[in-house]
Amino acid sequence: MELNLKDYLSKIEIGETQQFKNITVVPLFYADAGKVDYLTLKEALDKKVISINEVSAGGSVPELVVDVNADVNVLILDGEELFGAKQNRILNSSVILWGKSRTTVPVSCTEQGRWRHVSKSFYDSDHVANYPVRMAKHVSVSHSLRARQGYRSDQGEVWAGISDLQMKANVQSSTFAMRDVYESKKSELDGYLKMFEHRPGQRGLLVFINGEVVGLDIVSRDSAYRVYHDKLLRSYCIDAVYRSKQDNREPDSAKAKEFLETVSTCNQSEYKSVGRGDDHRFEGNGFTGAALEVGGEVLHLTFLSTVKS
Repeated sequence: MELNLKDYLSKIEIGETQQFKNITVVPLFYADAGKVDYLTLKEALDKKVISINEVSAGGSVPELVVDVNADVNVLILDGEELFGAKQNRILNSSVILWGKSRTTVPVSCTEQGRWRHVSKSFYDSDHVANYPVRMAKHVSVSHSLRARQGYRSDQGEVWAGISDLQMKANVQSSTFAMRDVYESKKSELDGYLKMFEHRPGQRGLLVFINGEVVGLDIVSRDSAYRVYHDKLLRSYCIDAVYRSKQDNREPDSAKAKEFLETVSTCNQSEYKSVGRGDDHRFEGNGFTGAALEVGGEVLHLTFLSTVKS
């Protein structure tokens, strides 16, 4: 069933814009209470109710296996990074995994120069892929779905995006690991994060860099968003660090509302999610998007700009 995106977006409340250097963050709120209960990836790993491992002793680059060992649901976002095992990976799509389940999930590699175990299982990297890498992966996964080839990404595009990030951030990594860029820019990123504090009840954010929309993320529960707030911010701020400001325009709530109205009428397609629920894909002029939906409730919505910076 097609998701009524226009109706969903009409319920989004736009908060007061926050500005720092060349980035503007618009807090987003949603009045309806989330009915589907779940833990975030970080919460589930901290509570030791899930384990994430290679699919076999030999491993498989585009797949990992996730075991939920308790009677809880676990949400993992598109682009969330896992580190350890034989090489670091990111999720190819958002998934919600039901309690007491085992699921093979599609992933992409974010550490090109390593294929050896450094740990038995994976850990939370505390990072989400930067938005250009997420966007390139997102576009290739959508193409794969349309071709009935599943949630496959173009691994070459992902590696190229990480290489571009390393070059622009002037960071060298012995294993070409995306995580090394984030860790090397930690102090600069912390400076950005201090300027964009989480707001009570916040469910998401809309981000502008140099006056142009680069991405949007919304989750269904404010408690979950609180966990994701800094992680999502870093995924946008890492690019703002090396992109010089082009002008003095500071986007306002009107421009945020205009963007929500624009994406509400985009083309839509629907696929069965790897976990529970459905994966809705959106395409429009200058953006790509997706929504993970379970029983009519949107658990995660994202839109990313496809305009190259």
